[in-house]
Amino acid sequence: MNEQRVSHSPGLRAWLGLLVVLGPVLLVAMDGSVLFLAMSKVSDALSPTADQALWILDVYGFAVGSLLIAFGNIGDRYGRLKLLMTGAAVFGAASAGAAFAPGPELLIAFRALMGVAGATLLPSALAVLSELFPDSRRRAKAIGVFAATFAAGFAIGPTIGGRLLSSFWWGSVFLVNLPVVVLFLVLAPILLREVHAARTGRIDILSVLLSTVGILLTVYAIKHAAAQGLTAAPTAAGVVGIATLGWFVRRQLHLEFPLIDFRLFHDRVFTIAAMTGLLPLAAWSATAYLGGIYLQSVLGLTVMDAALVALPGAAVLTVTCIATPAAVARVGPRAALITCHFFIAAGMLLLLAPGTSGGIGWYVASTVIAGIGYGVSFSLVADIAVAAVPTERAGSAAAIAETSNEIGNALGIALLGSLAAAVFRLQGPGLAGTLNETLQTPGLTAAVIGDAKTAFVTGLHAAAAIAAGLHTALGASAVRYLPRAFTSPDDAGPAPQAQDIVEVDGARCPRGSGAPGLDDRPRSRSCG
Repeated sequence: MNEQRVSHSPGLRAWLGLLVVLGPVLLVAMDGSVLFLAMSKVSDALSPTADQALWILDVYGFAVGSLLIAFGNIGDRYGRLKLLMTGAAVFGAASAGAAFAPGPELLIAFRALMGVAGATLLPSALAVLSELFPDSRRRAKAIGVFAATFAAGFAIGPTIGGRLLSSFWWGSVFLVNLPVVVLFLVLAPILLREVHAARTGRIDILSVLLSTVGILLTVYAIKHAAAQGLTAAPTAAGVVGIATLGWFVRRQLHLEFPLIDFRLFHDRVFTIAAMTGLLPLAAWSATAYLGGIYLQSVLGLTVMDAALVALPGAAVLTVTCIATPAAVARVGPRAALITCHFFIAAGMLLLLAPGTSGGIGWYVASTVIAGIGYGVSFSLVADIAVAAVPTERAGSAAAIAETSNEIGNALGIALLGSLAAAVFRLQGPGLAGTLNETLQTPGLTAAVIGDAKTAFVTGLHAAAAIAAGLHTALGASAVRYLPRAFTSPDDAGPAPQAQDIVEVDGARCPRGSGAPGLDDRPRSRSCG
């Protein structure tokens, strides 16, 4: 019997569906960084304290990172498109609330809600692509566009924010989300189809609570210590947070369906890949945030000029994301993974040169050099992490790789931002907890203003030096532990997938575990 040949070429619906899916992806990434240049305006309007300013910036990333895996499983049970639609609607409503927040407390709350909604969007959007592109080659290209869009969103967020703030008030950086959300809600039911998993692991609610509470309590203690010094209550909260995270780790080791499979870290390649997902985002987010304050509050640039200064680094990062697959095909993933850390370390070291005047050239050079490393890491991590583990654990590997990006983005601001805040508190004039608050104090002399700016620049240098040291150490570890025979995931064919069943409009097909990442792809063309 002759087999009937089936065409797997995606039609117009598939490509239009991809464009529709990329809208929420771009928003989730962009909102992780859009406030970096806007914080000066937010501080002028809402007068947040030092720790409130840090929460405004990073509570979004913590919410996304801590709930990403849980919502991946929820989408499997109740439908990815349904969750995608719900998440987009909540994201739009929370964006509108953030835009008109009357004080820092409500802005933090709405940013947290945006993060919860964002955690529903990423895994579901990637899963829907598997239905749009059943052919493995075209699906790989679509996922590459997905990854490049996500990285570009992070990169252009500060520039978009700066452009909006040059003409509108600070809330406009959130209102820009609404047209994209409305367009998605109108077109998604037309162009996208529901995707279910017929078999999923149980969601351990206690694990979700432990990870979220442990992270938030620990970060709260660090921020409070940086801004105000050690006091009893925050220190106790930090101890409880660390103990809660320890309980979370122990629980994962005994669950049949862990939220994070820590046993994967026994593999050196996977561990280095996961750390490469975390550290570059930490360095990038912290220095982009501190750099925005430096350009505006220290050097006196307008928000639009600051956005233009940040543009070369964003452009290099985006182009590198797109060019990395071709480069990896020539030099191999081992060389690329090692090189990215030394590029980032070199960029961080260049940030030690800028002072309280005339540092724009050094800042641009830093973002361009580091941008090469960021682009390589953003493009490479997920594939290497998935390829490093057995097929049946690929879903967990992809989930950890995706989560490490989001947690890294938030941790950079929380930890390195807190370090800079602590340096400012110890070396500044002692009038307020942040540079912007200090500069708003009436009757300041030129000497006090100079001391405040010098203290802030010292904090920026400290954060950059720590980031450079961490990346140098991780690059050296990659040289030491990555096997020389390590090959590209592309060389071995499609990335390995965890066995599961996907139900697409009633058809049952094997695919990944449903965790966010590169595992949501059909394994057989017959299921197209």
